[in-house]
Amino acid sequence: MTKAVKGDEIGDIVAEHDEERPARRLSRGPDLLVYLAALGVALLVLKQVFFPYSKGNQFYLVIFLGCTLPLVFLCYRPLARSRRTPDNPWLLDWALAVVALVVGLYPVLIGYDDFLDRQGQLSTLDIVAGALLLLLVLEATRRTTGWVLPLVCLLFLAYAYYGGYLPPNWGIAHAGVDFSQIINALYNDASGFFGTPLDVAASYIVLFTIYGAVLEASGAGRFFVDISFAAFRRSRTAPGRTTVLSGFLLGTVSGSGTATAVSLGSITWPILQRAGYPRENAGGLLAASGIGAILSPPTLGAAAFIIAEYLQTSYLTVLIWAAVPTLLYYLGIVFAMEADARRFHAKPVDVERGDPWRLLLRGGYHFLSLAIIVVFLALDIPPFAAVVYATGVAALFALIARRRDLRGWAVDMVGALSRGVRGALPVIAVCAAAGVITSTITKTGLGLELADALVDVARAVTDNATVVLALTVLLSAVAVGVLGLAVPVTASFIIAWVVIAPALETLGVAPAERAMFIFYYAVLSEVTPPTALAAVAAAAITGGRVMATMWQCWKYTLPAFLVPIAFVLTDNGAALLLQSDGVTVVWVLAVSALAVAALGVVTGGWLFGPVHPAVRALFVPAAVCLLYLEPGPIVAGLAFGVAATAAHLVIRRRRHETTADGAGGDGPGRDGLRREATEPAGGGREPGV
Repeated sequence: MTKAVKGDEIGDIVAEHDEERPARRLSRGPDLLVYLAALGVALLVLKQVFFPYSKGNQFYLVIFLGCTLPLVFLCYRPLARSRRTPDNPWLLDWALAVVALVVGLYPVLIGYDDFLDRQGQLSTLDIVAGALLLLLVLEATRRTTGWVLPLVCLLFLAYAYYGGYLPPNWGIAHAGVDFSQIINALYNDASGFFGTPLDVAASYIVLFTIYGAVLEASGAGRFFVDISFAAFRRSRTAPGRTTVLSGFLLGTVSGSGTATAVSLGSITWPILQRAGYPRENAGGLLAASGIGAILSPPTLGAAAFIIAEYLQTSYLTVLIWAAVPTLLYYLGIVFAMEADARRFHAKPVDVERGDPWRLLLRGGYHFLSLAIIVVFLALDIPPFAAVVYATGVAALFALIARRRDLRGWAVDMVGALSRGVRGALPVIAVCAAAGVITSTITKTGLGLELADALVDVARAVTDNATVVLALTVLLSAVAVGVLGLAVPVTASFIIAWVVIAPALETLGVAPAERAMFIFYYAVLSEVTPPTALAAVAAAAITGGRVMATMWQCWKYTLPAFLVPIAFVLTDNGAALLLQSDGVTVVWVLAVSALAVAALGVVTGGWLFGPVHPAVRALFVPAAVCLLYLEPGPIVAGLAFGVAATAAHLVIRRRRHETTADGAGGDGPGRDGLRREATEPAGGGREPGV
């Protein structure tokens, strides 16, 4: 039997394969300094919720970036790997941290009002400080996410400066922006470093990461896994179902798909292995379930908060939009998992588990703080206040559960505040860097030019409005997916929003539909080979082949790749975001579930038994037609589905009769069918090896 992964090993794997680069393991002195500094930032963030600065939100953002940017240079090394133990900052890192502190707080140190008065006419010292901050933000982003995003930022900056030298017939030439104006736009304007992305990070994301850290310190993560194990009886599908349910519950309090997949795998992989899952299939299931952390209400991912800000709507509205797509996402995973459990003839596994009702009675309070967020949002309480109240409730119940061990509780809760800020550092760096891109696009008008070019490509093929929309949507999906291979979800959403959203708007797609379409494809790029980081981490847990694990993860999530397209193709797609009457929502959900089921047959190859490849191919048009939520295509999709099912049943019956005849009439031939179902796909290794 395989042993569960130990806690310190979980940290190593998360650090190695998360979308952030590996953080340092500091010795006691530097670690204490970072601990106290992060705690100070946490208190600053909490203070801003209840006692905001009178000089405005941008004043707070300047202080926030100035206090968090130095921590990146202390917590993240300049190179991806280091064999030093302890892995303390170098002299250069300390120097960069000090410079980041000075130039970050420079507008406050010299007098914030005077600095604002010089907008458009910065002094030489202002420009030097702004240029240094630009370089430091790019370096912080490189340390936390790699080279791609900083290079993209430099490309946009070069376009802003040299735009006047581009050939006019390219269609994207402009007059050019001089260096001082570029720095002014980044450093002394609401669209630069201190724009919407950083505002979201400082006002929402940090608070939610603190909330997740407090919940984890209170034992919520372990409870969610335990209740998932207890929810299912002993059956061959119970291990897979437990993994999916655990991933969903853990995802409600986590913003990282990779961290969720690893935490989940450390507990459930031994069970999946004993049940007979091959390593690659188990890794794919873990990764797919973990990625749901970015899709699962009430926390979703960082980009969801940016959607609320961009569209000037409530965060609760975004949660409502995400409800049905999240349900369909996990439904697709369940269909594929159920097929695998039968195809590999998974075995029931005895797991020590308590009575679910007793577990719920003892630890059900962990759900209360999640409910509080939703209820408070429904009462029009701002999300930053709602999550603070929920964090307080979670901390209070943690104290009661510890039988009023006040000292131990206080240490854990204060530590959670510090860990929450440290966990948000990569997102803060990304959001600051994203301000470079959005500011450049705003200054040059590049977004509209690229959006027009995207639509023009589709119109070059046909003049039919429906086909133009479909082609533009497909090109947009590919563009967002490719972009997401190189940069984190938050950055890919921000870039896609300013480039692709205008193209969809031109074709009449409503704001909610285009925002959620871009959001889901930004997230789904996380499971697309060859950079599916959650799958890489899951493969490290299971010991499976990395690329094979990626493809299995892609198989589990394939239905989710097509569902977002339904948002934008027809008016009925709005019902998937709960933006329609109840009757429409019900029938659209039912049709979409059938489409997901058809895709599950395509990817899983199972429907009451193994499905012939030709029959699997017949389910493809069934799913595609069903997802075009109009009466004619739906009827065609149902016809394809019925024909495919009938063909499958006929083939299965003939196979059954042939097997029975080959067995000499001694039985109905079920053993022969079972042997076929238990053979690993593609002649691979035996399950559980």
